[in-house]
Amino acid sequence: MTPTARAARRNARRRRLRAALLVGALTLGTATVPTAAEARGTERGGDKPTIVLVHGAWADASSWSRVVRRLQSDGYPVLAPANPLRSLASDSAYLDAILETIDGPIVLVGHSYGASVITNAATGDPDVRALVFVNGSVPAEGETVAELAGPKSALSVPDPTTIFDFVPAQLPPTPESDVYLKRSTFLKSFATGLGRAKAQTLWATQRPVTLGSLNEASGTPAWDTIPSWYLIGTKDLVIPATAQHEMAVKAGSTIARFKAGHLGLISDPVAVTRVITAAVRATR
Repeated sequence: MTPTARAARRNARRRRLRAALLVGALTLGTATVPTAAEARGTERGGDKPTIVLVHGAWADASSWSRVVRRLQSDGYPVLAPANPLRSLASDSAYLDAILETIDGPIVLVGHSYGASVITNAATGDPDVRALVFVNGSVPAEGETVAELAGPKSALSVPDPTTIFDFVPAQLPPTPESDVYLKRSTFLKSFATGLGRAKAQTLWATQRPVTLGSLNEASGTPAWDTIPSWYLIGTKDLVIPATAQHEMAVKAGSTIARFKAGHLGLISDPVAVTRVITAAVRATR
């Protein structure tokens, strides 16, 4: 779908939604119609873009909490929706549906697998001004998340059962099988840089991704037409810095680095927020 067609579809859906809400309000006798300026100011914080933060596998939206607080304190409208983690295509379609509810410019931020989701969801979207990848899996068309981590990743092992738990437990797993990180893998490789108590809690509350999601070919990448920034975690054991750098160069991203492991969005939210706001300033 072309950007023009996508914008027309989005505007039509918004008009239908607003009309339905207005009719409902009138029926209840409580309608107050804001001016266009009032609506814009309420929905997206004046002239600031809405920042949409997309989490990755084995995490949830709370992983963005410290970044959300900083962005909100700077006056940005922020959304950190739940990423379903069911398939790359359906996760991207779900995010696209969320984006269609937002008026005005958007900056999309994706961590780990979430970077693959924003790479697909933003393609052809005229409202997305910038993409920000944090320790991200950033595919070109036809590439998969599993291959992007590279052979030096702590998750690249001959026997996946040594680092993953599959649900259901029957082997071999299928594309629909849920994949959890084993406790030892989570603590030693995924949550490096965090205190042990925090890492233990995150392991216990991790959300699984399907095996198929990690091996699904990506579509046309949004970074081909939308400017991007890539924050590389130099101490990442899940997606090593060398693999991250290769993806950042491929995407033509503006590159920044921080001394963080894979969950740098939790351990160093200041650095993450700094890159997001740099992307906002550069694309106004």
